[in-house]
Amino acid sequence: MNKLIARGVAPLVAALVLTACAAPEFKQPAVDVPTAFKETQTPADVKVAADGTRWKEAQPAEQQPRGEWWLAFNDPGLNELMAEAIRNNANLSVAAARVKQARAIAGIAEADRIPQIGVGVGANRGQQAPQEAGLPQGTRMAPATSYTARLTASYEVDLFGRVSSNVAAARNDAATVEANYRSVLLALQADVAQTWFRLRATDAELATVEQTVRLREESVKVNQRRFDLGDIGEFDLSRAKTELATSRAEAIGLQRQRTTAEHALAVLLGRPAASFTASVNPLAEANALPSIPGGLPSSLLERRPDIAAAQRAMQASNERIGVARSAMFPALTISADGGGVGPAFSDVFRWSSRSWLLGALLSMPIIDGGRNRANIARSEAALEESVGTYRQTVLTAFAEVEDNLAGLRILSGQSAQIEDAVVSARRSADLAQKLYDAGRSSYLELLDAQRNLAAVERNAVQLRGDRAVTTVALIRSLGGGWEAPVNTAQASN
Repeated sequence: MNKLIARGVAPLVAALVLTACAAPEFKQPAVDVPTAFKETQTPADVKVAADGTRWKEAQPAEQQPRGEWWLAFNDPGLNELMAEAIRNNANLSVAAARVKQARAIAGIAEADRIPQIGVGVGANRGQQAPQEAGLPQGTRMAPATSYTARLTASYEVDLFGRVSSNVAAARNDAATVEANYRSVLLALQADVAQTWFRLRATDAELATVEQTVRLREESVKVNQRRFDLGDIGEFDLSRAKTELATSRAEAIGLQRQRTTAEHALAVLLGRPAASFTASVNPLAEANALPSIPGGLPSSLLERRPDIAAAQRAMQASNERIGVARSAMFPALTISADGGGVGPAFSDVFRWSSRSWLLGALLSMPIIDGGRNRANIARSEAALEESVGTYRQTVLTAFAEVEDNLAGLRILSGQSAQIEDAVVSARRSADLAQKLYDAGRSSYLELLDAQRNLAAVERNAVQLRGDRAVTTVALIRSLGGGWEAPVNTAQASN
């Protein structure tokens, strides 16, 4: 009867022991995901943009191919820069090297799954003392030479999941680093696109200011002739020269701004700043910007590489709890050693020279001063940290999407209003010029109208650049577009 009870209880005890030291079952942390982005809806307190634009909730896009999202801008210059940046950017190379390291570390962990086999060949020459050979003291002992050839093998039986948990943790670490590589790649692509559009917007703004400079130069010439003829006083001439110098100073400031953007773009391309010059390419109207659907909020959890990295880091932390727990239980190592020993190398491989040894070692800690329990507590705390990081990453991702959706909606409305303002300002400047030429208004009134026109035109150009930059930011916050999967070939080369 006792034997039957023992047979029934033994498997149960073994199962409980194995469960106690295994990694806990991974559970996806609960995150409050809204059913739709706030900015994709149009409730009473959210107005439709002035030009009629509104963001609609899109169908899930995760199953659609994604990748070269910048092609949607139809900008050949951007396409060339993007290809060069992906080839040569230093930060991307660093991230790719980290992927290689993480994969190699995972391979090291995988090696513990199979027996470790080695071979050794050696020669020894020595002389024993008589006492070591059991002979009387003073007995003459001749030196002897021996040759050995041995084959060794060892294998750790994964009784309590240490090896499997360590392998799983290493795999998740590698997946985390690969996701981080995709984050660096996406950040690089977005930085190149945004810097390029800022550069083009600066070119457009500079073109506007240079046009104002030309008008100011013509105004100075006209006022100089009229002053020489005595039609106007020195005041009007001095004002015209002041406006010309001010406009030229604004143009110089924009040239400095353009140079800074050009240097930033050179760094992204992996080039020295001195060896890169971007051609002048003013940003045209923003009507050609792609319309990016916000998508379903839940798709963000699959699109964004930073969220994927945070999730893999959680899983790795969870597996390391299993590694820490297994240290409190016995470790079983099986070893084997076989070969031959002989006075000559040719004798090593004779059957009569054979020797072998088989062994099994079961070891476990008895007194460790609380080290292993502290290590378990540390692993559990690391899991709590990674869960918090994951939740914060998700919240930040949703906030970034909302920010950029709101930004595009507001910029669209601003752009519509500023275009109306440009039309009105041009009409006002034209009328002011005619009234001044007819002597029916002062030069100050003409200058005021011209200044207003220049400011409105610059504002329109700036909004055009802001819309392009914000569109790129939205694509980045959504996880990198919707056309083709991110190519990680560089990381695997």
